[in-house]
Amino acid sequence: MKRWLILSLCLVLAACAAPPPAPQADKLFSDRLFAPPSQHISADNVFAVSHAMRQYLASDENAHQMRVKGIQQGLFDALYSKNQLQLEYSSEHTRNAAETFAARSGNCLSLVIMTAAFAKELGLPVRYQTILMDQAWSRNDDLYFASGHVNLTLGKRPSAIRTPLDHSRLMTIDFLPPEDTEGQRRLDIEENTVVAMYMNNQAAEALAMHRLDDAYWWAREAIRQDPGFLASYNTLGVVYRRHGNLLEAERTFRQVHEREPDNTVVMFNLIGVLNDLGKSAEAKPLSARLAQLQPEAPFQAFNLGMAAMRAGDYKAAKLHFSREIARDPYYHEFQYWLGIACLRLGEIDQAVKHLSIAMQNSTTSNDHDLYAAKLDRVKSYRAPLLIH
Repeated sequence: MKRWLILSLCLVLAACAAPPPAPQADKLFSDRLFAPPSQHISADNVFAVSHAMRQYLASDENAHQMRVKGIQQGLFDALYSKNQLQLEYSSEHTRNAAETFAARSGNCLSLVIMTAAFAKELGLPVRYQTILMDQAWSRNDDLYFASGHVNLTLGKRPSAIRTPLDHSRLMTIDFLPPEDTEGQRRLDIEENTVVAMYMNNQAAEALAMHRLDDAYWWAREAIRQDPGFLASYNTLGVVYRRHGNLLEAERTFRQVHEREPDNTVVMFNLIGVLNDLGKSAEAKPLSARLAQLQPEAPFQAFNLGMAAMRAGDYKAAKLHFSREIARDPYYHEFQYWLGIACLRLGEIDQAVKHLSIAMQNSTTSNDHDLYAAKLDRVKSYRAPLLIH
């Protein structure tokens, strides 16, 4: 039986304005258990501006744009106008500023970091916000990821600000449609928290690729950058558990659980470690509390749907996948498998509909190509027969 582990990926924060005191981080580190990282890990690299980025800013077109439109609007157009840099969203990797610019793609955190790096190069003040909205879930094999969202606001250069409360002089850049964040609470965060988020993402991505040594050092550095960003401690606990260091994992999860007793992600992982250690009596009340807080676990209906698919019960699979889509309508994997279930039931039009949604909402080029190929194949099933 697989052991499910849950990671807090990207931007998960406590939904309270005053964060709980941070655990005593140094007591949680066990460097001796891990080999050195495969690359240099430094906060200095996160917002570093490359020579290519400076050349891009200095181009005649961008320089003219910033003179005519102002630096804020000129920068935004230089980065996100369809006929200029042509950045693409991709959830495959979290990149620093220079890597995002070179690849012309990145996830929401990568795009925030790159935009902030450009803004700081131009002398614009930057403010970061996390949006306190429901977590989005994704998975990679037996790792589940809970993701949040962050945006940034660009101010005017200090010499151009007439009054400090002139909010008309601020520009917020968000990589979600306005309707997705409308009415949601926002919490200002410091730049060191953004750096911790970046490093926590690196740790999670290293875990997904089974590079446990690298994952440890990234999580460790994330904690050092912002000891109050508790998602990094959860990642560290997952690294320990994967590495077979169950006592270290338990100690780490307990530290966070004491400060956020209703954090379901940490609770889930702590229950798993306690069961691994044979402490089922201690895990029982936690399991009961978790069931109260979260009656249906993330991907629970999806996993039931996959089991039904393997058993050939496509009607049941369709019902389970539909339940997941009711919770998260645009998660590509739910739509893909609902499309496959419909295909198995002979519902070709419904299969085309859901596979199209999966393709449109795919977050990696590999997924997009997979869904596109399947969609083309399914469309051919309903093509009229030609008589020669």
